[in-house]
Amino acid sequence: MKQYFSNKNKKYPRDLIGYGSKKPKIKWPNNAKIALQIVLNYEEGAENCVLHGDKTSEVFLSEIIGAQPIKGRNMNMESFYEYGSKRGFWRLHELFQEKKIPITIFGVGMALERNHDVCEAIEKAGYEIASHGWRWIDYQNFSKSKEKEHMNLAIKTIKKIFGKRPLGWYTGRCSPNTLDLVAEEGGFLYCSDSYSDDLPYWVKIKNKKQLIIPYTLDNNDMRFATNQGFNSGEQFYTYLKDSFDTLYNEGKKSPKMMSVGLHCRLIGRPGRIQSLRKFLDYVLKFKDVWICKRIDIAKYWIKNYK
Repeated sequence: MKQYFSNKNKKYPRDLIGYGSKKPKIKWPNNAKIALQIVLNYEEGAENCVLHGDKTSEVFLSEIIGAQPIKGRNMNMESFYEYGSKRGFWRLHELFQEKKIPITIFGVGMALERNHDVCEAIEKAGYEIASHGWRWIDYQNFSKSKEKEHMNLAIKTIKKIFGKRPLGWYTGRCSPNTLDLVAEEGGFLYCSDSYSDDLPYWVKIKNKKQLIIPYTLDNNDMRFATNQGFNSGEQFYTYLKDSFDTLYNEGKKSPKMMSVGLHCRLIGRPGRIQSLRKFLDYVLKFKDVWICKRIDIAKYWIKNYK
């Protein structure tokens, strides 16, 4: 059996093993059993839209499930995205400030550039700004050079607005070149374009080590806007609580990390935000939980588990 497995997958580019049966000896600050990290995606104003030079309208993550692209302005789609920046962000911001929750913003460069008030609130609150690319579009079929151009523009935009470059990266709708570009750029402490673990891990890319802090598409409000998704806030709360309870219990022996993904235009709706409030109230009852920004996890991991 050892002979069969020894060389068979040497050139296979994917890692299907990871930590495997080995349980890494992880110790979070203050002996926390779980590191809980909340991401708010800010994408409004950078989605597919003919006003942005795109051929068709956006179809992804709105109240119009199964939307079809329109070769022109889709006024309904535009207004759903506008809700996120005009109302959803502020409703969420007020909740995080009330509960004193540190969060990471996955900020799309073009979207941030269009809303000074939101950027001012982000900076004043001390939220982490990680780059979510220049545009909120699908990069799957972009050339590597064009994707690199957009990456540089995203970095430049955030630095111009906030006075410092982003240290985290997440494209979301990424390409096979994205991780290589992140590593080649060299200034990102972490990349989150992965969903493959409950802990950070290192990858080697052309003799460079790159930290990956996996993200989530299941502990994510995007499932309010997808087939077979959440149809009520209660379902979202229950799913988040079950995920937290499982990882917290595992953390008694082997600490884990939990990501929660949010979108201004989705969870920011009145009928959904109560589920998030309920979840925050639940986790805040625990003393041995590290609620932090993604950059906090990155710096801690780099210092202790390199």
